[in-house]
Amino acid sequence: MKSLEKFFLLAVGAVIFSVGHAQIPDTQYSQGISYISGGVGEEESQAILAEAKQWPLLLELSQLENGRGVWIFGAKIKILNSQNQVIFDAQADGPYILINLTTGQYQIEASYQGVVQKRSVNVQASASQKLAIFWK
Repeated sequence: MKSLEKFFLLAVGAVIFSVGHAQIPDTQYSQGISYISGGVGEEESQAILAEAKQWPLLLELSQLENGRGVWIFGAKIKILNSQNQVIFDAQADGPYILINLTTGQYQIEASYQGVVQKRSVNVQASASQKLAIFWK
């Protein structure tokens, strides 16, 4: 009976561990700035959103398709600093991209299917931010 209890506890522990520790995509770098991009699938999306609390900026990318919002991937993201210099240039591998920016004012240029959208963001050391970019 003891071995059956141990097996049951190990099985429950494995399930809890796999649900609680969904794999997030690897950290990548663009011009020395670390980022994580992805969110394809429910588990990966939830893992990225949980990780977002530790990152200064989360971009959420979507578009209108057949009358409803859908997540996208493949958007090109450029970030310019206050001197109008490109400091980040990467392609999103999913609807979410976490970017490790230092405190400051930035211009985000997001391009998807030939349409460019620009947003300003003021990154602060004390809080993470979420910026939703939506294409029509």
